[in-house]
Amino acid sequence: MPFDVNELLTVTFTLFAVIDIVGSIPLLISLKEKMGEIKSMQATLVSGALMILFLFFGRSFLKILGLDIRSFAVGGSVVIFLLGLEMVLGHEIFKSDKDGPSGTVVPIAFPVIAGSGTLTTVMSLKANFDEVIILAGILINLIVIYIVLKSLKWIEHALGKAGLLAVRKFFGVILIAIGVKIFSSNIAAFGK
Repeated sequence: MPFDVNELLTVTFTLFAVIDIVGSIPLLISLKEKMGEIKSMQATLVSGALMILFLFFGRSFLKILGLDIRSFAVGGSVVIFLLGLEMVLGHEIFKSDKDGPSGTVVPIAFPVIAGSGTLTTVMSLKANFDEVIILAGILINLIVIYIVLKSLKWIEHALGKAGLLAVRKFFGVILIAIGVKIFSSNIAAFGK
């Protein structure tokens, strides 16, 4: 199978929008202030391991639950749509546990980076894209995550509050469109 650059870009930007590492910068900065430091490499490796495990073993996990990939993709598309709506409207739809234990693994690697939305998206993408393309998209995003975690102070200073808000809303609109696309391409399977 030839390596499709357009598919790689679609997967990479979909994961980038869902992970929303740029939109998470205000949260990451406040966690860094509380914790003293964020172990960038550890957070990147743990979140990457979760995504890759879900990519390769998520289907078996679904089979145990009696679900197929298209059902999961439709469910995932609804989550992606709601995440996008949350980003655009600025209202919290998914309540987060703000009193959870502080640390690099929890809450940074999971659920901030590799949360339920990200893992759902990885599974949803499997309905439309090859695993190799998704794996490449994950690896590209892990590089971006590492760079962002290492450059938090510089990014915060460069974008400013208005810039961070604009980026978050932009990726919210992209997520809504992606959610609609995944939903429409998988819902037809239920009529057959």
